Amino acid sequence: MGRRHKKARFKPDVYVFPGGMIERSDHVARPVGQLDRSVTAKLAVGGSHPRAQALAMAAIRETFEETGLIVGSPGDVGTSSDAAWTSFRNLGVAPALDKLHYLGRAVTPTAQPMRFHARFFSINASEVTGDINPSEELEDLQWVAVDNPKGLDMMQVTQFMLDTLAGHLGRTIKKSPFISFQRGKPRILWQ
Repeated sequence: MGRRHKKARFKPDVYVFPGGMIERSDHVARPVGQLDRSVTAKLAVGGSHPRAQALAMAAIRETFEETGLIVGSPGDVGTSSDAAWTSFRNLGVAPALDKLHYLGRAVTPTAQPMRFHARFFSINASEVTGDINPSEELEDLQWVAVDNPKGLDMMQVTQFMLDTLAGHLGRTIKKSPFISFQRGKPRILWQ
């Protein structure tokens, strides 16, 4: 996790997971392994597996851009000219979508000044390489224990996803949450 810079437009000084929006290059770059097709229906992409894969590709690209960490395996990422995918190509790796686990998704409340429809993925730390480096978006990057985030200032959704991950790892939770808000109160549906 990392702390958003104090000049961030949304939730400054709050600890978050790396993330961001899909870019055109996320549809062009090639993964080395495919995202589990059972995840597609849970991502709210109208059943489009290519769109689901692009979301997973965006998660991997944003993780690299914001932290320097690489989720990849030996392979050919293709000809995308995006700087992040060029770095993957230069290292001889491609995104390992088959290693990702779907954690859940959340839509921010309508009262928020900025709204997001976030999808959360996890991966075993042994599948991640690279050196952690702060970025223009995240500082104070650190590995956080899912069962003890050390009192970091984070959004309720972020804490909920950490708790969900702990449940998945401990096998006490088998489903994935979809968090939305009705009349300002969280609504959780389990998929």
